[in-house]
Amino acid sequence: MTNILKTAAIALALGVAAITHAAAEDIKIGVDSGPYPPFSSPDASGKWVGWEIEMMDAFCAEAKLTCTLSPIAFDGLIPALNAKKIDAIMSSMSITDERKKAIDFSDKYYNTPTAIIGPKGVKFEPTAEGLKGKVIGVQVSTIHAAYVQKYFAKSVAEVKEYQTQDEANNDLAAGRLDAIQADLVTLNDFLKTDQGKACCELKGNVQDDPAILGSGVGVGVRKEDTALKDKFNAAIKAVRANGTYDKISKKYFDFNIYGK
Repeated sequence: MTNILKTAAIALALGVAAITHAAAEDIKIGVDSGPYPPFSSPDASGKWVGWEIEMMDAFCAEAKLTCTLSPIAFDGLIPALNAKKIDAIMSSMSITDERKKAIDFSDKYYNTPTAIIGPKGVKFEPTAEGLKGKVIGVQVSTIHAAYVQKYFAKSVAEVKEYQTQDEANNDLAAGRLDAIQADLVTLNDFLKTDQGKACCELKGNVQDDPAILGSGVGVGVRKEDTALKDKFNAAIKAVRANGTYDKISKKYFDFNIYGK
């Protein structure tokens, strides 16, 4: 009888372990392979750090997902998702109607303004007239690239597209650009660096256009992955409600990054 009970107990334990293992979902989350502080960037040891990385960990823990980071060039993230090389995108990707033709999104997890920076001491407005004859840089395949093409391409001397935001920042600091358009938060982060302090300043926010700039940043998922989208939506709601969202955000920002 004892042996029978032991066998039953072992079988039960194995069954529970199998159920637990089956319930744990392993997914790959794509992030831009270029540094995009303060949201995501590799530190000196190669470990990925930043607000978005910490938030990713919080969402995955809440949703009981085992998440692995997959760094991919920003313009390759959507193709990689639809080719099933990754299962989700969490890389400051704005929710836009154009992108929703190819993929779906979770609810937003942050929303910040778009701005333009340029050299210190050179006065101009962040408008088509103010940028007339200038060379402006943007990261490829971003909402900023689309915005510049619509509003500034006819007035500027040239629009230069870069694989990473870091490359655009370096060219502005080196005097090869007159302006950069990007998310205000990441531009402010650059302006706080020694390089940014020495060369550049904020020129102002651009006029909002929700059709291009989107309605906030969400987790990108395949259209058919509704269950995964629901898990992220529930996780975003829970992390905001239980205080984890604010706790992480206060480490990086002195304002409400979630937006309205």
